[in-house]
Amino acid sequence: MEPLHLHEDRYFPATPSVRKIARDLYEQTKDLPIVSPHGHVEPRILATNESFPEPTSLIIIPDHYVFRLLYSQGIPLEKLGIPTRDGTPVEEDPRVIWQRFADHYYLFRGTPTGTWLDHEMAEVFGVQHKLDGDSAMHVYKQINKQLESPDFRPRQLFDDFGVEVLCTTDAATDSLEHHQKIRNSDWGGTVLPTFRPDALFDITDPDWPDRIDDLCERCGMTVDDYGDFIDALEDRRAFFKSMGAVATDHAVLRPWTQRLSEAKANRIFQAALRGDADEEDKRHFQAHMLMEMARMSTEDGLVMQLHPGAYRDHNRYICERFGTDKGGDIPIRNEFTENLKALLNAYGNEPDFTLVLFTLDESAYARELAPLAGHYPCLQLGPAWWFHDSIEGMLRYRRRTTETAGIYNTAGFNDDTRAFCSIPARHDLSRRVDANYLSKLVSRHVIDMSDAREMARTLAYDLAKETYNLE
Repeated sequence: MEPLHLHEDRYFPATPSVRKIARDLYEQTKDLPIVSPHGHVEPRILATNESFPEPTSLIIIPDHYVFRLLYSQGIPLEKLGIPTRDGTPVEEDPRVIWQRFADHYYLFRGTPTGTWLDHEMAEVFGVQHKLDGDSAMHVYKQINKQLESPDFRPRQLFDDFGVEVLCTTDAATDSLEHHQKIRNSDWGGTVLPTFRPDALFDITDPDWPDRIDDLCERCGMTVDDYGDFIDALEDRRAFFKSMGAVATDHAVLRPWTQRLSEAKANRIFQAALRGDADEEDKRHFQAHMLMEMARMSTEDGLVMQLHPGAYRDHNRYICERFGTDKGGDIPIRNEFTENLKALLNAYGNEPDFTLVLFTLDESAYARELAPLAGHYPCLQLGPAWWFHDSIEGMLRYRRRTTETAGIYNTAGFNDDTRAFCSIPARHDLSRRVDANYLSKLVSRHVIDMSDAREMARTLAYDLAKETYNLE
């Protein structure tokens, strides 16, 4: 079995003098607390504080970053234990699945997923051998033994990782019972909900009437028209804020915004209640509701996050057989300047409004996003996201946005992960990549070392706290 060794200078520049600068900058940030203002860790994990499951259920089955690449090489999801929607049997032996994963672990070489997994195995679980077909069961047993220890319970790991605050992502109709359980416990960790109402804006979805019923139940009110709907959303936002929420989260295919008259919004809403709304109605309603979410944020102070550009569940077969979020989400081209004009002209100059904008379309960084963020006071650019939260993706993001927007119009880093044990790996990668980027500016005398040290800390810690009002 080959040893697993994480080089202390990984991801730093190859030139020795510049690498030394990067190492110095990284040393200033590597032990800073982790601020995770956007992610998808289940709050239940920290509410119950139960032991994690065995390695396959922890690392492979819930993580589409992992199984989508295996599927791309012809490995059926059934053989990876991914549950089917109709209950058709799939592989249930976790050791068989882990062996298959290890046999194909070479696929992750050079990818961010491989980077995170290697860090997680070495730094979190103390694995000392590279994962491959020969070491599979040895590594499995070692991780499994660690998971059985009280030191690897979720709350203990939260503290050991140095997480200062973790924000989850929660449906607008969620009871937040797990958050309440955390608040009522004697544990001191800070876990905050995030308000995500997307499902309530998808008025053509067959399940939309049930979601409206859930909204009515949560609010204790009837929703018979558009005005009632707005009242109910404001009620839910107030509840989330009372539970510590600092932000909302919205995912759309295209970031189109427009203001409808209240009469037109109500006509569309009534059509949806009758089951008569079509795709064009949904498009207009979603664009209008982004305006409403911005308006509400100017009033209640919740930071608005917008994630456009993911064509969800592109692979129809996989979606129909296994459900949503199974690795079939693909980036599309997007336009921001015209699409966001209505929202930015209405609220972009408001002093109490913050919009964190993400993109999967890298071509928009320098052309539109950096100029927009470099002008509108409300706008902060979210970090490189999803397919681009990688070594090269993060560097491209910095290179294409900093000259126009600077770093202070960006939102720092967030890990955007469901995989709890990968959180420190993702933040470590970001801190190393930013040290890499800044070291090159120092070496070219664009900034001096004093500036670089301050910027490194700002990127690793301060910006996230400031953007999301976590001070």
